[in-house]
Amino acid sequence: MSSSVDDEENYDESSTSVVSSMLWVRNLRRYIRSDPNLGSEAMLEHETRRILLNIYKEKHRKNAEAGIIPSFYKKKPEDGSISHTVQRLAKYRFLKKQSDILLNSDDLDAMWLCLRENCVIDESTGSEKVNYEDFCQIASLCTDQIGSKCRRFFSPSNFMKFEKDESGRIAILPFYLYVMRTVSLTQARIDMSELDEDSDGYLQPYEMEAYIRGLIPNLAQLRDMPAEFVQMYCHIAAHKFFFFCDPTRKGKACIKKILLSNCLQELMELHQEFDGEGTGTETEQTENWFSLASAQRICDIFLDLDKDANGTLSKEELQGYADATLTDIFIERAFDEHVRHGKTVIGLPWEMDFESFLDFVLALENKDSPEGLTYLFRCLDLHGKGYLTAADIHILFRDVREKWVQIGNYELCTEDVRDEIWDMVRPVDPLKITLSDMLSCKQGGTIASMLIDVRGFWAHDNRENLLQEDGEQLDIDADRI
Repeated sequence: MSSSVDDEENYDESSTSVVSSMLWVRNLRRYIRSDPNLGSEAMLEHETRRILLNIYKEKHRKNAEAGIIPSFYKKKPEDGSISHTVQRLAKYRFLKKQSDILLNSDDLDAMWLCLRENCVIDESTGSEKVNYEDFCQIASLCTDQIGSKCRRFFSPSNFMKFEKDESGRIAILPFYLYVMRTVSLTQARIDMSELDEDSDGYLQPYEMEAYIRGLIPNLAQLRDMPAEFVQMYCHIAAHKFFFFCDPTRKGKACIKKILLSNCLQELMELHQEFDGEGTGTETEQTENWFSLASAQRICDIFLDLDKDANGTLSKEELQGYADATLTDIFIERAFDEHVRHGKTVIGLPWEMDFESFLDFVLALENKDSPEGLTYLFRCLDLHGKGYLTAADIHILFRDVREKWVQIGNYELCTEDVRDEIWDMVRPVDPLKITLSDMLSCKQGGTIASMLIDVRGFWAHDNRENLLQEDGEQLDIDADRI
């Protein structure tokens, strides 16, 4: 017996030399061996935490006494190392624990039923409402039926978030939608974190594509997607996330920013069934970047423009985009600023690849967004000075004016257009228009469209007629209803 104990102690000493950087392993082994009654997983985790915390405090105390500057950078553990394995295991267990406390679909159904059975009908509006006393009662009922994991949604602070009527009651539908959205976003964050291989809180393009690929079977409007198109679809869909969530083009997007972006909400809209009845619903589906119809549209446009079928677009080929209404100088500037890393053949100019084309389309279809306007402003800033002058407006608008006259419209005065743009922007410096000015005036997308697209200028010039037509259409629809 004593020899086995000695062997065990010798083993401890030898193993300690191997894992000298992991002192907690030796301490934990000694503790477990010293207490035969210690066996539950919870007790082991609690004691491990205590030991690690003591080691951390002791190290922090010694560094403070020695006047050592705390380290702010720690090298990531190498693949296959003990630290890397422990990190992955800890991450897996944490995410699993977070997933276990989430409400599932059955829990949400039970909560909604409980809310409906314990609410009152507002006679004036017909909506279903509860006061705080009923809210607390429903919390107790849901806890009994579902468990304690629903308790956090019934806190006093959550009740105060919603609009209350004169009797202090809140509508149950907004509260239930809040619960559903919270559960959905939490589940999305767990799923993205599982794909985040280096656990830095960012997703790389292939990780984002993997997340979207996993969503496809659960999205009603994408279930019938051809298998051969799935990879291309995921690439197109992921590109929009990186256009808006990675504006500096670092090649990775912050998970928190993805969750808060409109892109994720737009993607989740595909959960709704599309019955194909009514042109309005079909139009909405086509306008959704993440719809199957939109992805196929992008591919068809690129293939139609690629006349030589070499997989890239030349400046001449890109000029055919949007019925050739874009100006030549804008196409030239788009290549100068955003196609520096395109494909080329020795002796031939740069050509736009599919990724750059996706950025180009996203910028034009989202001109009013900060990301889209930033893309376009770099093209408008002819000399890279960070601002536009009156001379820049003259040069940019020259091509628009030529196209405008060629299609049979009246003669334009460039000075009048320039003055109108200045009145729309009202720049801080009366001689310069900066990107900040364009963003602040809330009309930056319209101004950019006026300077790069003859159809965009036509829409601005006929805005009053277009508004009147929209109003007449609304009146017609209302009469029909």
